[in-house]
Amino acid sequence: MSASELREVEHEIAISAPAADVYRLIADVANWPRIFPPTIYVDHLERSGNEELIRIWATANGEPKNWSSRRVLDPDALRITFRQQVSTPPVASMGGTWIIEPQDETTSRVRLLHDYTAVDDDPASLKWIDEAVDRNSRSELAALKSNVELATAAEELTFSFEDTIEVEGSAKDVYDFINEAGLWSERLPHVATVRLTEDTPGLQTLEMDTRAKDGSTHTTQSYRVCLEGRKIAYKQTTLPALMNLHTGYWTFTDTGTGCTASSQHTVVLRPENIEKILGPEAGVAEAREYVRSALSTNSCATLGHAKAYAEARR
Repeated sequence: MSASELREVEHEIAISAPAADVYRLIADVANWPRIFPPTIYVDHLERSGNEELIRIWATANGEPKNWSSRRVLDPDALRITFRQQVSTPPVASMGGTWIIEPQDETTSRVRLLHDYTAVDDDPASLKWIDEAVDRNSRSELAALKSNVELATAAEELTFSFEDTIEVEGSAKDVYDFINEAGLWSERLPHVATVRLTEDTPGLQTLEMDTRAKDGSTHTTQSYRVCLEGRKIAYKQTTLPALMNLHTGYWTFTDTGTGCTASSQHTVVLRPENIEKILGPEAGVAEAREYVRSALSTNSCATLGHAKAYAEARR
């Protein structure tokens, strides 16, 4: 394969939803961590008309990566083109197009095109990219199909909430406490053990055993994106039995007299496990309350300890 050659691949899927609805879901990158399994977090760097520069953190073959892409949105043609600005090795270049084609009023075909090259045209690297693109494309299209077609059910099963506290201390100190999750087993009573790796600055893999109210422990793994003292976004990849998805973020804002710190959660419930976990009388409402209480209890406890940490350093 010469340096000028591109590997070009295409994946497609049929979706039982109007093409315009599918386009809107893809166009809004805020949805991506929820609807695309590999995506951890997406941040807007620039926006101008129908063009935008976004930074994406996602897993490729189980490894967390990040890159920036420029996108051009064409809502009339139902097309979105993208091109990575600076690719992460072993990728030398990467781009492509989303094409949404209406089949009739209620169905559509989604085509996902990629073109790419490998660093130094290394065959092993190209094979790695082939596998990552194929796996992620199939995963993204299947998730897109599921999320669009089950929109009504997903609305009932999906919910978000946020806890916020006022701190008489600096946002930086609160951020440091949340960022230094490797110390949580020493600092937080509800964390039994913790394993934190950060091979790329600002991109963490966090695995921990957390104690529940009844004394039991459960293990979770998350990827975390740490954004320069202002935000830490995360996506859990190992989940408790009641959740199909859990994403969230911590935010930190100086107020002049101190700061505010918030913990936000977005959850998609796993309905088939509700009766097994909560009993035959429980439904979606009870599961929502149970999960919200568990997550809020832990995040508020963490915020409380972060508050004490920051105020002691004021």
